[in-house]
Amino acid sequence: MDTSQHKSALFQQFIWNFYAHNKREFAWRNHVDPYCIVISEIMLQQTQTHRVMHKYEQFIGLFPTFACLAQATLAQVLTTWQGLGYNRRAQFLHQIANTVIHEYGGLLPEDPLILQTFPGIGKATAASIVVFAFNKPTVFVETNIRAVFIHSFFQDRDNVHDNELLPLVAATVDRHNPREWYYALMDYGVYLKKLHTNPSRKSKHHVVQSKFEGSDRQIRGMIVRTVLQHGSLHKDKLLGLINKEEERVYLILAQLQQEQLIKIENNLIRI
Repeated sequence: MDTSQHKSALFQQFIWNFYAHNKREFAWRNHVDPYCIVISEIMLQQTQTHRVMHKYEQFIGLFPTFACLAQATLAQVLTTWQGLGYNRRAQFLHQIANTVIHEYGGLLPEDPLILQTFPGIGKATAASIVVFAFNKPTVFVETNIRAVFIHSFFQDRDNVHDNELLPLVAATVDRHNPREWYYALMDYGVYLKKLHTNPSRKSKHHVVQSKFEGSDRQIRGMIVRTVLQHGSLHKDKLLGLINKEEERVYLILAQLQQEQLIKIENNLIRI
Protein backbone atom coordinates (compact mmCIF):
# COMPACT_ATOMS: atom_id res chain seq x y z
CA MET A 1 0.00 0.00 0.00
CA ASP A 2 1.53 3.38 -1.02
CA THR A 3 1.50 6.47 1.20
CA SER A 4 -1.63 8.02 -0.33
CA GLN A 5 -3.56 4.74 -0.03
CA HIS A 6 -2.43 4.40 3.58
CA LYS A 7 -3.60 7.95 4.38
CA SER A 8 -6.95 7.28 2.70
CA ALA A 9 -7.40 4.07 4.68
CA LEU A 10 -6.62 5.82 7.97
CA PHE A 11 -9.01 8.64 7.10
CA GLN A 12 -11.80 6.18 6.25
CA GLN A 13 -11.22 4.26 9.47
CA PHE A 14 -11.40 7.46 11.51
CA ILE A 15 -14.63 8.66 9.84
CA TRP A 16 -16.35 5.28 10.20
CA ASN A 17 -15.34 5.09 13.85
CA PHE A 18 -16.69 8.57 14.52
CA TYR A 19 -19.95 7.69 12.77
CA ALA A 20 -20.38 4.51 14.77
CA HIS A 21 -20.54 6.57 17.97
CA ASN A 22 -22.07 9.83 16.73
CA LYS A 23 -24.57 8.94 14.01
CA ARG A 24 -27.41 11.45 13.68
CA GLU A 25 -30.95 10.23 13.08
CA PHE A 26 -33.23 11.91 10.53
CA ALA A 27 -36.45 10.69 8.93
CA TRP A 28 -35.06 11.02 5.40
CA ARG A 29 -32.19 8.68 6.25
CA ASN A 30 -34.74 5.93 6.82
CA HIS A 31 -35.91 6.16 3.20
CA VAL A 32 -34.24 5.03 0.02
CA ASP A 33 -37.29 5.86 -2.12
CA PRO A 34 -35.88 8.21 -4.78
CA TYR A 35 -38.88 10.52 -4.34
CA CYS A 36 -38.21 10.98 -0.61
CA ILE A 37 -34.53 11.60 -1.32
CA VAL A 38 -35.33 14.31 -3.88
CA ILE A 39 -37.65 16.05 -1.41
CA SER A 40 -35.08 15.98 1.39
CA GLU A 41 -32.16 17.10 -0.78
CA ILE A 42 -34.06 20.10 -2.16
CA MET A 43 -35.35 21.01 1.30
CA LEU A 44 -31.85 20.82 2.78
CA GLN A 45 -30.42 23.29 0.27
CA GLN A 46 -29.41 26.38 2.30
CA THR A 47 -31.60 25.24 5.22
CA GLN A 48 -30.59 23.76 8.55
CA THR A 49 -31.72 20.24 9.41
CA HIS A 50 -33.77 21.24 12.46
CA ARG A 51 -35.98 23.43 10.25
CA VAL A 52 -36.42 20.67 7.69
CA MET A 53 -37.31 17.83 10.10
CA HIS A 54 -40.98 18.65 10.75
CA LYS A 55 -41.69 20.09 7.30
CA TYR A 56 -40.25 17.02 5.56
CA GLU A 57 -42.66 14.62 7.28
CA GLN A 58 -45.59 16.98 6.71
CA PHE A 59 -44.73 17.35 3.02
CA ILE A 60 -44.27 13.62 2.45
CA GLY A 61 -47.53 12.96 4.29
CA LEU A 62 -49.49 15.26 1.98
CA PHE A 63 -47.61 14.44 -1.23
CA PRO A 64 -46.24 10.87 -0.82
CA THR A 65 -45.22 10.25 -4.45
CA PHE A 66 -44.11 12.05 -7.59
CA ALA A 67 -47.60 11.47 -8.99
CA CYS A 68 -49.33 13.06 -5.98
CA LEU A 69 -47.03 16.06 -6.10
CA ALA A 70 -47.48 16.49 -9.86
CA GLN A 71 -51.28 16.41 -9.45
CA ALA A 72 -51.25 19.11 -6.75
CA THR A 73 -51.58 22.79 -7.61
CA LEU A 74 -48.62 25.10 -7.13
CA ALA A 75 -50.65 26.97 -4.50
CA GLN A 76 -51.12 23.75 -2.51
CA VAL A 77 -47.41 22.98 -2.68
CA LEU A 78 -46.39 26.50 -1.68
CA THR A 79 -48.87 26.51 1.21
CA THR A 80 -47.33 23.33 2.61
CA TRP A 81 -43.84 24.73 2.04
CA GLN A 82 -44.39 27.87 4.13
CA GLY A 83 -41.78 28.21 6.88
CA LEU A 84 -38.83 26.86 4.89
CA GLY A 85 -38.10 29.95 2.80
CA TYR A 86 -36.75 30.14 -0.75
CA ASN A 87 -40.18 29.41 -2.26
CA ARG A 88 -38.70 28.69 -5.67
CA ARG A 89 -37.52 25.35 -4.27
CA ALA A 90 -41.16 24.32 -3.81
CA GLN A 91 -41.85 25.41 -7.36
CA PHE A 92 -38.84 23.40 -8.55
CA LEU A 93 -40.09 20.28 -6.73
CA HIS A 94 -43.48 20.68 -8.41
CA GLN A 95 -41.78 20.99 -11.80
CA ILE A 96 -39.47 18.03 -11.09
CA ALA A 97 -42.46 15.84 -10.20
CA ASN A 98 -44.18 16.75 -13.46
CA THR A 99 -40.98 16.05 -15.41
CA VAL A 100 -40.55 12.62 -13.80
CA ILE A 101 -44.19 11.68 -14.41
CA HIS A 102 -44.58 13.01 -17.94
CA GLU A 103 -41.09 12.47 -19.38
CA TYR A 104 -39.63 9.50 -17.45
CA GLY A 105 -42.63 7.27 -16.79
CA GLY A 106 -42.68 8.06 -13.08
CA LEU A 107 -39.13 6.77 -12.47
CA LEU A 108 -36.35 9.10 -11.37
CA PRO A 109 -33.31 8.77 -13.68
CA GLU A 110 -30.14 7.40 -12.03
CA ASP A 111 -27.82 9.45 -14.25
CA PRO A 112 -26.62 12.65 -12.53
CA LEU A 113 -26.10 14.31 -15.91
CA ILE A 114 -29.82 13.91 -16.62
CA LEU A 115 -30.77 15.11 -13.15
CA GLN A 116 -28.73 18.27 -13.70
CA THR A 117 -31.19 19.25 -16.42
CA PHE A 118 -34.05 19.27 -13.89
CA PRO A 119 -35.21 22.56 -12.33
CA GLY A 120 -33.31 23.51 -9.17
CA ILE A 121 -30.84 20.61 -9.40
CA GLY A 122 -27.20 21.52 -9.90
CA LYS A 123 -24.17 19.29 -10.20
CA ALA A 124 -23.68 18.67 -6.47
CA THR A 125 -27.37 18.05 -5.76
CA ALA A 126 -27.63 15.66 -8.72
CA ALA A 127 -24.68 13.66 -7.39
CA SER A 128 -26.03 13.61 -3.83
CA ILE A 129 -29.43 12.38 -5.02
CA VAL A 130 -27.76 9.52 -6.91
CA VAL A 131 -25.71 8.60 -3.83
CA PHE A 132 -28.62 8.59 -1.38
CA ALA A 133 -31.33 7.23 -3.68
CA PHE A 134 -29.31 4.59 -5.54
CA ASN A 135 -26.21 4.08 -3.35
CA LYS A 136 -23.88 4.88 -6.26
CA PRO A 137 -20.41 6.31 -5.47
CA THR A 138 -20.70 9.67 -7.17
CA VAL A 139 -18.45 12.51 -6.02
CA PHE A 140 -19.68 15.84 -4.66
CA VAL A 141 -18.92 18.53 -2.10
CA GLU A 142 -21.40 20.35 0.13
CA THR A 143 -20.79 22.57 3.16
CA ASN A 144 -20.20 19.85 5.78
CA ILE A 145 -18.11 17.66 3.49
CA ARG A 146 -16.08 20.73 2.57
CA ALA A 147 -15.41 21.37 6.28
CA VAL A 148 -14.19 17.79 6.79
CA PHE A 149 -11.68 17.79 3.95
CA ILE A 150 -10.33 21.26 4.64
CA HIS A 151 -9.87 20.40 8.32
CA SER A 152 -8.30 17.02 7.55
CA PHE A 153 -6.03 17.90 4.62
CA PHE A 154 -5.63 21.70 4.39
CA GLN A 155 -5.27 22.98 7.95
CA ASP A 156 -2.40 25.30 6.98
CA ARG A 157 -4.10 26.71 3.88
CA ASP A 158 -6.64 29.41 3.07
CA ASN A 159 -8.61 30.02 -0.10
CA VAL A 160 -8.95 26.30 -0.83
CA HIS A 161 -10.83 25.59 -4.07
CA ASP A 162 -13.33 22.74 -4.33
CA ASN A 163 -11.33 21.42 -7.30
CA GLU A 164 -8.59 20.59 -4.80
CA LEU A 165 -11.05 18.72 -2.58
CA LEU A 166 -12.84 16.67 -5.24
CA PRO A 167 -9.91 14.29 -5.98
CA LEU A 168 -9.64 13.57 -2.24
CA VAL A 169 -13.38 12.96 -1.99
CA ALA A 170 -13.15 10.59 -4.96
CA ALA A 171 -10.11 8.76 -3.53
CA THR A 172 -11.68 8.17 -0.12
CA VAL A 173 -15.34 7.43 -0.97
CA ASP A 174 -16.48 4.01 0.23
CA ARG A 175 -17.50 2.35 -3.01
CA HIS A 176 -19.37 -0.44 -1.24
CA ASN A 177 -21.57 1.82 0.88
CA PRO A 178 -21.34 5.41 -0.39
CA ARG A 179 -24.73 6.34 1.07
CA GLU A 180 -23.67 5.74 4.67
CA TRP A 181 -20.17 7.08 3.96
CA TYR A 182 -21.50 10.48 2.93
CA TYR A 183 -23.83 10.54 5.94
CA ALA A 184 -20.76 9.87 8.09
CA LEU A 185 -18.81 12.69 6.45
CA MET A 186 -21.68 15.12 6.96
CA ASP A 187 -22.07 14.17 10.62
CA TYR A 188 -18.37 14.71 11.23
CA GLY A 189 -18.55 18.05 9.42
CA VAL A 190 -21.36 19.21 11.72
CA TYR A 191 -19.29 18.11 14.72
CA LEU A 192 -16.24 20.04 13.49
CA LYS A 193 -18.26 23.24 13.09
CA LYS A 194 -19.35 22.99 16.72
CA LEU A 195 -15.85 22.19 17.94
CA HIS A 196 -13.82 24.67 15.89
CA THR A 197 -14.27 27.86 13.95
CA ASN A 198 -16.02 26.70 10.80
CA PRO A 199 -13.25 25.15 8.64
CA SER A 200 -15.23 26.11 5.53
CA ARG A 201 -14.15 29.71 6.10
CA LYS A 202 -10.86 28.62 4.53
CA SER A 203 -12.73 27.74 1.35
CA LYS A 204 -12.56 29.94 -1.74
CA HIS A 205 -16.32 29.35 -2.01
CA HIS A 206 -17.23 30.50 1.50
CA VAL A 207 -19.93 33.18 1.46
CA VAL A 208 -21.44 34.86 4.51
CA GLN A 209 -25.20 34.77 4.11
CA SER A 210 -26.71 38.22 3.74
CA LYS A 211 -29.01 39.62 6.43
CA PHE A 212 -32.57 38.36 6.03
CA GLU A 213 -34.41 41.16 7.86
CA GLY A 214 -35.37 43.85 5.37
CA SER A 215 -33.98 41.93 2.39
CA ASP A 216 -35.67 41.32 -0.96
CA ARG A 217 -35.79 37.67 0.08
CA GLN A 218 -37.93 38.59 3.07
CA ILE A 219 -40.28 40.69 0.93
CA ARG A 220 -40.58 37.89 -1.65
CA GLY A 221 -41.65 35.53 1.13
CA MET A 222 -44.12 38.06 2.52
CA ILE A 223 -45.72 38.53 -0.90
CA VAL A 224 -46.13 34.81 -1.56
CA ARG A 225 -47.43 34.13 1.95
CA THR A 226 -49.93 37.01 1.81
CA VAL A 227 -51.28 36.04 -1.61
CA LEU A 228 -51.66 32.42 -0.47
CA GLN A 229 -53.60 33.56 2.59
CA HIS A 230 -56.06 35.60 0.50
CA GLY A 231 -56.28 33.43 -2.62
CA SER A 232 -56.06 36.50 -4.80
CA LEU A 233 -55.22 40.10 -3.99
CA HIS A 234 -55.27 43.51 -5.69
CA LYS A 235 -51.89 45.20 -5.93
CA ASP A 236 -53.02 48.16 -3.84
CA LYS A 237 -54.33 45.87 -1.11
CA LEU A 238 -51.05 43.93 -1.09
CA LEU A 239 -49.03 47.13 -0.70
CA GLY A 240 -51.09 48.08 2.33
CA LEU A 241 -50.73 44.65 3.93
CA ILE A 242 -46.96 44.27 3.64
CA ASN A 243 -46.14 47.97 4.17
CA LYS A 244 -42.94 48.17 2.11
CA GLU A 245 -41.65 50.71 -0.41
CA GLU A 246 -43.97 50.71 -3.44
CA GLU A 247 -41.25 50.79 -6.10
CA ARG A 248 -39.35 47.96 -4.46
CA VAL A 249 -42.47 45.81 -4.14
CA TYR A 250 -43.35 46.35 -7.80
CA LEU A 251 -39.85 45.27 -8.88
CA ILE A 252 -40.11 42.11 -6.78
CA LEU A 253 -43.61 41.42 -8.11
CA ALA A 254 -42.21 41.62 -11.65
CA GLN A 255 -39.49 39.10 -10.71
CA LEU A 256 -42.00 36.71 -9.13
CA GLN A 257 -44.23 36.97 -12.19
CA GLN A 258 -41.29 36.28 -14.52
CA GLU A 259 -40.42 33.22 -12.42
CA GLN A 260 -44.08 32.11 -12.65
CA LEU A 261 -44.46 32.01 -8.89
CA ILE A 262 -47.35 34.47 -9.19
CA LYS A 263 -49.76 35.61 -11.91
CA ILE A 264 -50.92 39.20 -12.35
CA GLU A 265 -53.98 40.05 -14.42
CA ASN A 266 -55.69 43.46 -14.27
CA ASN A 267 -53.69 44.27 -11.12
CA LEU A 268 -55.07 41.14 -9.43
CA ILE A 269 -52.35 38.87 -8.01
CA ARG A 270 -52.74 35.11 -7.52
CA ILE A 271 -50.57 32.02 -7.41
